[in-house]
Amino acid sequence: MTIAILGAGAVGGTLGKRFAQVGHEVYFGVPHPQGEKSQTLLREIGAKARAGTVAEAAREAELILLAVPYDAVADALRECDDLGGKIVIDATNPLQFADGKLSLSAGFDTSGAEKIAQMANGARVVKCFNQTGFDNMREPQYAAGKNVMFVCGDDAQAVETVRELADSIGFEAVSAGDLKISRLLEPLAMLWIHLSFSTDLGRDFAFALVRRP
Repeated sequence: MTIAILGAGAVGGTLGKRFAQVGHEVYFGVPHPQGEKSQTLLREIGAKARAGTVAEAAREAELILLAVPYDAVADALRECDDLGGKIVIDATNPLQFADGKLSLSAGFDTSGAEKIAQMANGARVVKCFNQTGFDNMREPQYAAGKNVMFVCGDDAQAVETVRELADSIGFEAVSAGDLKISRLLEPLAMLWIHLSFSTDLGRDFAFALVRRP
């Protein structure tokens, strides 16, 4: 499968490496495809990666991952060609920094993912890869078990495709319901961010499911 990754920062770059490791082609859509940052990333990944404009990457991909800051999503989507029917994975969180504090700009009665679905021209939007840090995307496996990754969306086939993708790179991927469940998953991401920056847990921890036998 060819996966377009819009954004090549810590999240986009890490997921691109993991997707390539399990056999997918990755196509980074970035403002400067020939820039040193993009070219360094391509060298690290190897033959399964390439870079182009956002429009080029989105046009050729079967699946598109949003890995830009939330405030840049609207511009990125405008650069894409027709997204009708394509799976768009929203890995963003609607973060805002005000009065010296980090918080969410959406929640309770809507979510960042639902707003993205309204902008995405008929795409099948799925929320995933937003609930933890890029360190855990690089290695979701802990001695006590796997990092859980919840997935939600309104199209059951798209959700299952993304769930299988998350599972393939090492997460315990669990379908959580319709896209409106993003209203719960984005605050869950905020909890992980809060704990990583405000406690001695740091970044080396993950949420996991514990089941009774």
